[in-house]
Amino acid sequence: MPIVTPYQNSRRFTSTIGSGTGTGATYAIAATAFTNDAGTAATAFPGTFNYYNLYINGLMQTADTSTVTTTTITIPGGDVLDAGTPIIVQFVVS
Repeated sequence: MPIVTPYQNSRRFTSTIGSGTGTGATYAIAATAFTNDAGTAATAFPGTFNYYNLYINGLMQTADTSTVTTTTITIPGGDVLDAGTPIIVQFVVS
């Protein structure tokens, strides 16, 4: 049985879809294009997390909608969305 830590917290990052680059399957937004919970520019996403949630225009997306690293979140097809569409990424950490 895996060890589950009793304490969990979250880290949230906000941006807009217009901050991304690329097209189609390679559309990505850099972590540095986001602001964190403190309202300051993010430098990276958490390197270790339990899971993350992606919200596009306030709606939580399914797991197949994105992939994430410490430096970027890739949202295939995100380039077709309006540039002002808000993006929120929530990382649940232990």
